[in-house]
Amino acid sequence: MRMDSSREGRAGLTPEHPNILITSVGRRAYLVSWFKEALDGTGEVHVSNSHSMTPAFDVADHAVVSPLIYSDEYILFLLDYCKRHAIGALLPLFDVDVPILAAHVQEFLEVGCFPVVASEQVARVCNDKALTSQFLAGLGLATLHTFTDVEECQKALAAGEVTCPLFVKPRWGMGSIGVLKCDSPDDLPLLQAYAKRRVEASYLRYESAEDVDRAVLIQEAAAGQEWGMDIMNDLEGNFMGLSARRKVAMRSGETDVAEIVVAPKELRELAERISAATRHPGNMDVDVFVEEGPDGSIGELHVLEMNARFGGGYPFSHAAGVNLPAALVAWLRGEKVDDELLAVKRPGTYMKDITIVSLHD
Repeated sequence: MRMDSSREGRAGLTPEHPNILITSVGRRAYLVSWFKEALDGTGEVHVSNSHSMTPAFDVADHAVVSPLIYSDEYILFLLDYCKRHAIGALLPLFDVDVPILAAHVQEFLEVGCFPVVASEQVARVCNDKALTSQFLAGLGLATLHTFTDVEECQKALAAGEVTCPLFVKPRWGMGSIGVLKCDSPDDLPLLQAYAKRRVEASYLRYESAEDVDRAVLIQEAAAGQEWGMDIMNDLEGNFMGLSARRKVAMRSGETDVAEIVVAPKELRELAERISAATRHPGNMDVDVFVEEGPDGSIGELHVLEMNARFGGGYPFSHAAGVNLPAALVAWLRGEKVDDELLAVKRPGTYMKDITIVSLHD
């Protein structure tokens, strides 16, 4: 299974369009700083968000409050902004944003802006965890038993095909929103109904509207140690690098402490297969459970989910010497990138810190 990544009339960072726009920037002020460093004064970093309560607005060269992603005005607003501010590349940081922008790639190319986003098909596969499971199975990879129907799951439990614990979570979801652990088959209907209510009360209801009755996923628990991978491709979707991290501690669905290591060959082979199948430009953040032997040997791998964007784990890669923002800027300028730019140079254990900043008035 291989997905098309061709983009006719590809644009990029040029003297006429030297600036980058980061959409749905959230609290990723560090990424804004890293892209500013990569541009080194030859262009500006603009950011957009649906509200201004973010320190990223103070770090960026220019900031703007955008309409909500699902608003009819969202794409028109961004296209107009890109034309008025000489934006040569656009980069989303939010899962919900990716498929919306992916559906309008050609319109951005026509105004001289290259959207660093996966194809529509890849975006759908990444955001829909049921499709993710089907996609991985199509690659011949080991997959977790996954259900979108309570009765089907109960039949599988009764037949001994799966056992508790199970995880009940939004089919179109992110972070730890609505994720519930099911330790008893008797609890399954109640947890499924509760998860559905959580979806309906959050912004997840927009994507979940595609199949409201099957908007909750039931999945067997994965065995082994959880890892994160940054799979890095160039703008044509060619595999260029991998950063792998063993997750030590989590907080609110994101990695809080991680050990960056030189990637084992098994993880590198997995990354190359995913890269070749998705042909995504830029980063693909992947969570994978690895069964490890007492001697450190690698056993079966189970990919949990894929996110076609910079994820919350990328700062660990950057701290260890990887510089994907600099590589992306070079590719957008049509320049060659040295392999060392995407290599892990400082393996070790890293932890996120908390700091307090003063927001703009």
